[in-house]
Amino acid sequence: MIHPTLAVVDCHGVGYHVHISLHTYSQIDKKEEVLLYTHLAVKEDAHVLYGFAQLDEKQLFLQLISVNGVGTGTAQLILSALTPDAIKSAILREDDLTFKAIKGIGEKTAKRILLDLKDKIGREPESKSVPAGPVYHNTLQAESLSALIALGFQRQKSQQVIAGILQKQAIQSVEELIKLALKQMSS
Repeated sequence: MIHPTLAVVDCHGVGYHVHISLHTYSQIDKKEEVLLYTHLAVKEDAHVLYGFAQLDEKQLFLQLISVNGVGTGTAQLILSALTPDAIKSAILREDDLTFKAIKGIGEKTAKRILLDLKDKIGREPESKSVPAGPVYHNTLQAESLSALIALGFQRQKSQQVIAGILQKQAIQSVEELIKLALKQMSS
């Protein structure tokens, strides 16, 4: 079942309510099988899943919620109003009017988004594709890479370390891969 802001994902007989942006909705509508990159937001009164059709949309969501004053609802609203490329372009151009045009985003929040994310967006490489390989490894790589970047490690170095570990060992979980990567990056 899919709606413009919600998808119910059947995972081995269990249905998960996953909040999605209109951008993700447009990419997965009418498909029976989809791969969603998810983020679990743990709140005082609920655990809420957010899903994204593309890894770069998820990473942009995580960057948006790292901005003081931008919560998960506001980040979803931004991703529903603008494409990820339009958001990045507005940030790089320091175009606060684009963000202020979105309902619920005021001048202070728009300027804070530009200030906090300009350097992060500007440092990202052009291509955000995950190296080819089995879907399970892609998920391991993507989740582990997101975690290492959130911990402050450089994207390129993290990608190299993760790829090296996966070539040498059979890894079963994201946690295991992150632990091994942290050991290598710390030494």
